[in-house]
Amino acid sequence: MKNKVVGRIKEKKRLQEIYESGKPEFVAMYGRRRVGKTFLIRQMFGNEFILDLVGLANSNTEKQLLNFNIAINHSGNREFELPENWLLAFEQVRMLIEKSPKKRKVVFIDEIPWLDTPHSGFISALEHFWNGWACSRNDLMLIVCGSATSWIINKLINNHGGLHNRLTATIHLQPFTLSETELYLKSQGIEYSRYQIAECYMTMGGIPYYLSKMKRGLSLAQNIDNMFFKRDAELKNEFKNLYASLFKDATDYVKVVEALSKKTKGLTRNEILESSKLQSGGTFSEILKNLENCGFIRRYSLPTKRKRDVLYQLLDAYTLFYFRYLEKFNEQDEHFWTNAANTPQHNAWAGYAFEILALLHINEIKRALGISGVQTAIFAWRSEHSEPAAQIDLVIDRKDGIVNLCEIKFSKTQFAIDKDYEENLRNKIAAFQIETKTRKAVHLLMLTTFGLQKNKYFSIAQKEIVLDDLF
Repeated sequence: MKNKVVGRIKEKKRLQEIYESGKPEFVAMYGRRRVGKTFLIRQMFGNEFILDLVGLANSNTEKQLLNFNIAINHSGNREFELPENWLLAFEQVRMLIEKSPKKRKVVFIDEIPWLDTPHSGFISALEHFWNGWACSRNDLMLIVCGSATSWIINKLINNHGGLHNRLTATIHLQPFTLSETELYLKSQGIEYSRYQIAECYMTMGGIPYYLSKMKRGLSLAQNIDNMFFKRDAELKNEFKNLYASLFKDATDYVKVVEALSKKTKGLTRNEILESSKLQSGGTFSEILKNLENCGFIRRYSLPTKRKRDVLYQLLDAYTLFYFRYLEKFNEQDEHFWTNAANTPQHNAWAGYAFEILALLHINEIKRALGISGVQTAIFAWRSEHSEPAAQIDLVIDRKDGIVNLCEIKFSKTQFAIDKDYEENLRNKIAAFQIETKTRKAVHLLMLTTFGLQKNKYFSIAQKEIVLDDLF
């Protein structure tokens, strides 16, 4: 196994265990575009591949089979004829496996959703290949991969036909954590403070491909300007490509995330419908489900447990960054991000983006609280009765009899709780206790970048967590 992969400790361990299992393995890895699926697999097993097939985007069955023929002839020691269909193509894969001298035969099919063109018979051929022969080969490891998460989930993981329960492992590759982002940047010779790394994460999330575009020797602001705001910025069209690569008819998906980008604490299903002007029904439900499966949004329930209280909340930092800055950028200022610091727009965005960052690091928050092993329910909360309406950024409802109400504040220095804010916090706590009727102890948790200023009001918080705790 090569060792060029930064982070990904759990995933590397799991993949190595699968490789060494001595059993037939059918592994599906999925995750959003640019998250590093292909890189991870190729770094770990590239030398072991007996077949490396990558589907063609937006191509018909004829071209996909021609592409397959090229790939299998590159892999084998003989010339295979161009197959007429996928049944014959998988028969050639079988012949390749049988002739291979390798102890562990690794077959990698990347961007597998693109191979499943209309009326191609690809899925039924894959079913026949695995069920009729491959599932009995203790020396075979079949890895399939794709960014179209909904396809992987619907056609493989939740397959109700011949591939039902046939996968031996599934791995959802998530974006880097803050800690992995820090490791990656250091591996590229880029030294930033943790405050700067957090701001980097808040613009583009922990997406390895985006991070790979950053240049050493440039400030964070210069890098962001170069990547997104310059006239010839490499990632200028990334948003359109991102959603188009993941979803068919991506327009409605974009309308949903745009609606959610406007509301920090999330929206109900009906509120999303009203804002997006979409029609209710099965298609809309599928959009919400697919966005959730891809990690762009999260769904959570309020303590009332009523169906109408289910809220959907944006979880993708890059999507928020796009709608707040990139969507209407007119290309008149190539140093836009450098000049945007300390503006009201920047401060409003940073507050929202830091909340997303916190939601993506719940495990680190629980670790800092010393409750990693405690079962918890995680949600945001808003009052239905108080005036003005009280809202809690993050609620951690713990099985050990405590509820943490978490206020999340992004600032460049220590955060100061003043008299008015302390009163506001007390009102929030009281409203939460009254409306939820909780019998648990309610503790205020302040999550800030650099901690609280130790004035006469700071003691309202039972616990502080700082940015360093999230690394």
